[in-house]
Amino acid sequence: MAQVIANSGHDDMIAHPKYGNILASSSYDGKVLIWREQSSQWQKVADFALHSASVNIVSWSPHESGCLLACASSDGSVSVLEFMEGSWKHQVFPAHGQGVNAVSWAPAVAPGSLVSSKPELGAVRSRTIKKLPVLLILFRIFSREQNTYTPTLTLSGHTGWVRDVAWAPTILQKSYIASASQDKTVRIWTSDPGHPNQWKSTVLNFEAVLWRVSWSLSGNVLAVSGGDNKVSLWKENLKGEWDCVKWIEE
Repeated sequence: MAQVIANSGHDDMIAHPKYGNILASSSYDGKVLIWREQSSQWQKVADFALHSASVNIVSWSPHESGCLLACASSDGSVSVLEFMEGSWKHQVFPAHGQGVNAVSWAPAVAPGSLVSSKPELGAVRSRTIKKLPVLLILFRIFSREQNTYTPTLTLSGHTGWVRDVAWAPTILQKSYIASASQDKTVRIWTSDPGHPNQWKSTVLNFEAVLWRVSWSLSGNVLAVSGGDNKVSLWKENLKGEWDCVKWIEE
């Protein structure tokens, strides 16, 4: 049975990956709302007005990192909400002067690690990115150091607005980040554990502006959507090249 949250006024909604009955929403009003399902009804439990412009997207962190929610705003800042010991705390920090379109959390498990009953053992990713959680904001990577978020790396290459980014949830030997841009390209960035601050990119060219990128749960298939109402699926072959394996059209 479908349920509708009436009069929420918000466009973007996303449930928590571990506590599915908790929902976050954001909209052009600059607010972030937290909802909880109680007695088969969705009730608003928290209301945050931390931004002076629209909140474009919200993203829960991997549950191993705690109950953390990143919120990207057109005012150029990012807020991170954290539920701890029965109350919500927040941090707001500047990210991009022209506005933030997308946020993506790094996987909770370091590249090359196997999924285990103690995923926190893989939380130390490198000497530079010392602690999870790690956020990718457009192309500025922030790490959490002493309860504050500081930029550790900026990746560049696109010639137009970056509309979306997605950090692959992979446990393979490399880290993967996909970015979709107004310049009609997707860049797939890769880094290995031995050189965590060195990212190489592969460019995929399209005929339309691109809006969203999303990885499969295993992190080996990338979905790309664009302004031409088409979705394409991509996989890396044994040569390290990316092949389109499927086109989906309306």
